Amino acid sequence: MAATLRRFHGLRLLKSAPALSLQQAKNLSSAGSWASGNKKLIGALGAITGGVGALIYALEQSVQASGGEVHSPAQLWNHKGLFDALDHQSVRRGYEVYKQVCSACHSMQYIAYRNLVGVTHTEAEAKAEAEQITVRDGPDDTGNYYTRPGKLSDYFPSPYPNEEAARAANNGAYPPDLSYIVSARKGGEDYIFSLLTGYHDAPAGVVLREGQYFNPYFPGGAISMAQVLYNEVIEYEDGTPPTQSQLAKDVATFLKWTSEPEHDDRKQLLIKVIGILGFLTVISYYIKRHKWSSLKSRKIVFVPKEK
Repeated sequence: MAATLRRFHGLRLLKSAPALSLQQAKNLSSAGSWASGNKKLIGALGAITGGVGALIYALEQSVQASGGEVHSPAQLWNHKGLFDALDHQSVRRGYEVYKQVCSACHSMQYIAYRNLVGVTHTEAEAKAEAEQITVRDGPDDTGNYYTRPGKLSDYFPSPYPNEEAARAANNGAYPPDLSYIVSARKGGEDYIFSLLTGYHDAPAGVVLREGQYFNPYFPGGAISMAQVLYNEVIEYEDGTPPTQSQLAKDVATFLKWTSEPEHDDRKQLLIKVIGILGFLTVISYYIKRHKWSSLKSRKIVFVPKEK
């Protein structure tokens, strides 16, 4: 054993560690105490952050529970799945509902007729829809304004010239623009469906002003919009029975599309991303096994030199 140690020492494989000075020992001690204190500080910050987050969540839940409106139940929409697209037949029927019912009071200023092409209508059908409106355009070469039939580039017309006219026609209430209403309301299309089908007689103790109606899904319960959807209030072009629930479902789907026109494209992109990532994962695993197999399986042996 002694001979073996002498041989290792001669090959300089064994070296004695240098002695630590007093200052170095103090530095190591202070570094260890700082690390211990740092861990305690991080733990305290984590506990405080978790407590604040739990308090905010509890307050939000209590505020929601104390609200005067009923929360919208979740409906079984065809587009709720991870890879499910919108029902384009329903979107087209929803456009009919908006055109014949909702457009009398609500604008949709961020949607143009060209957006309908390839989604609900063909290009010829969208042009025919646009030509049904009259647009004030100009000035012409003589400096005068003129009216013309609508084009694909025109946006849906507003029923009122300005906000004041809209309020005057609706007892002071301003009908909101519906372009992004699904994204702007908590509950999304569930809220729209529940609101349109949730009108009831006011319960005892609820006082409504003139021109107001009771809807438990609207904040406060008092809404200035009267019930507009009834059975057979319109007729669908495709012959679908126009029940109240069908009308509400179709227009909610249409408003979902106007709020997220990229909905279907986004889900198609997700399918492509998952496919590409899956392929790259398989290739990466194969390359890793191929390149690293020789390194992971090699054996390192120390052979001392013979004297």
